[in-house]
Amino acid sequence: MIRKPFLAFAILSVITAAGGCAQTPPTQATGADETKLKSDALSWFEYYAKADADGMANLYAENAVLMPPGAPAVTGRPGIKMFLGDDATKSKAAGISVKNNSVTGSGVNGDTGWISGTYAVVDGSGKTIDSGSYLSVHRHTNGTWLYIRDIWNSDRASSPPASAAEIKK
Repeated sequence: MIRKPFLAFAILSVITAAGGCAQTPPTQATGADETKLKSDALSWFEYYAKADADGMANLYAENAVLMPPGAPAVTGRPGIKMFLGDDATKSKAAGISVKNNSVTGSGVNGDTGWISGTYAVVDGSGKTIDSGSYLSVHRHTNGTWLYIRDIWNSDRASSPPASAAEIKK
């Protein structure tokens, strides 16, 4: 009876040790890498303010995924360009701007980097009408850091789902 648990433990130990040997130690971010990630985050907000769809899209990898709140994920640079360009154009026409509040963290491990922060949505009178947080994952490709995943979330509580009776109306 004791042999089966011991054998299972021994096999698990060997697998765990082998997995640990295969991992490469994390690399430390250089100051230049983190500075570039932060700069790109600020560029994103500048491109959005100008409704510059090309500028925003060029920050993303060809196969990037954008995960906006309240909408399906958008995959690929052309779709991201269309989504963000349309959204930024409508916001600009309505007198709404999106501001970067702060960068709350960043890091690099090999060719993967990330940055997180907070934002505010401001109306034409300067009143904050929404705020939230974002997280972007980047890949270092051909000397450039490109977004590969980008998500943001509102701090506002979501609306309760509609009841079946409301849907039928």
